[in-house]
Amino acid sequence: MEAEFLKKVVINFNHIIIYYVIIINLIYFIQLIIAAINLGDYVRKIRYSDYKKYISSENMLPISILVPAYNEEKTIVENIKSLISLNYPKFEVIVINDGSKDSTLNKVINEFGLKKINQPVRYRLSTKKVNAIYRNIDIPNLILVDKENGGKADALNAGINVSNYPIITSIDADSILESDSLVRVVMPFIENKNTVAVGGIVRIANGSTIKNGRLIELGLPKSKIAMFQIVEYLRAFLTGRIAWDAINSLLIVSGAFGAFKKEAVIEVGGYARDTIGEDMELVVKLHEHFLRNKKNYRIKFIPDPVCWTQAPETLKDLRSQRRRWQIGLMDSLFRYKHMMMNPRYKQIGLIAFPYFFFFEMLGPIIEIMGYILIPIAYFIGLLNKKYFILFLAASILYGVLLSLGAILLEEYTFNKYPGFGQLLKLSFYGILENFGYRQLTALYRIDGLMNYKRKRRSWGSIKRYVYKENA
Repeated sequence: MEAEFLKKVVINFNHIIIYYVIIINLIYFIQLIIAAINLGDYVRKIRYSDYKKYISSENMLPISILVPAYNEEKTIVENIKSLISLNYPKFEVIVINDGSKDSTLNKVINEFGLKKINQPVRYRLSTKKVNAIYRNIDIPNLILVDKENGGKADALNAGINVSNYPIITSIDADSILESDSLVRVVMPFIENKNTVAVGGIVRIANGSTIKNGRLIELGLPKSKIAMFQIVEYLRAFLTGRIAWDAINSLLIVSGAFGAFKKEAVIEVGGYARDTIGEDMELVVKLHEHFLRNKKNYRIKFIPDPVCWTQAPETLKDLRSQRRRWQIGLMDSLFRYKHMMMNPRYKQIGLIAFPYFFFFEMLGPIIEIMGYILIPIAYFIGLLNKKYFILFLAASILYGVLLSLGAILLEEYTFNKYPGFGQLLKLSFYGILENFGYRQLTALYRIDGLMNYKRKRRSWGSIKRYVYKENA
């Protein structure tokens, strides 16, 4: 009797896993369809719009670019060179040295000839002490802030306090923007006055050639781990975020590249300093604030203002990154748990929160359990062949289809990887990632789940690489 009961439990549990995998892949497929439709419309729009005329327009909103930097001596100079050469009428670059222990501060001072100045700071957001502010009269749009270490969120808040302009954009110190990215990312603020945040697409720079802070030649990395992430980023940005944007339910604006209306950020208290997922926390906080107060607002995703960033190239760094992402996701969901299934918060509470809770946060557990229990159940005769094949098809073939779909969307729309060899290599990795890499990242996310309480304040570190330079 007990054996029969146990058998029924195992069979029912395996059925739940199978249906769970089918549902999540169906959601991904719907996102792919929505993304294809919206991307086609967007590409047609930008092809017939003369956005270049806005580059020299004096009516464009001025922007403050915030660059938090902690021990970024390897990439900080190239990053700043890239930023100060952007095509935009009026902007400032504010580099915030967050108590670096390496030569980040001195490298920036020496490279750009900066001098300490007496500049008052209006502390609209609480931060650690600002030690000094540096400028160069010949580079008027570059500001260097040296402050005590307080973490990335604290550094961003300090940058907001120093900033002079109504739009702020944050960019990681290892990232590089394309020359016209600011024009594209600011347009939603101009087109719709209710826009409070805009996220841009992030792509992998590993393997590319950079000169004077500009991407000269796009290449593919030699690292297999970085190659998998190129496919992963294409799928996440070109399908997932475009689909969430379509229903104004975007919960994440990447910390690598995002723009915000400064007054809205200050209104909600700035970046939270007690979380390692400060980028997602800020976006969720904006949703919560505006929905609770019944104010019209828009949080947008734009698929073509490109930010190029470095991806981890070792399993150790990849684990650190994915664990941090998972902990940041959990922190935001738990912090605003009152929004879950709450009609007051409309599509955020009724659609986005349940999805991120059940599929993004708990998904890795279900996925790994499926890989372990369903084959066992099949081989000991508790699961028939039909269900076993259904599970394999849903978990593997759907994954391949979605990855290849994202690559084809990229080829059809922005075509950043024009070479046939590049497209073939990406497609190969789009298939290969489903046989090991995907399962590995799921394990890393489970690691984040298990270490949530212990590491929810720990950022960890990822090795930076010097970009390849042309002669």
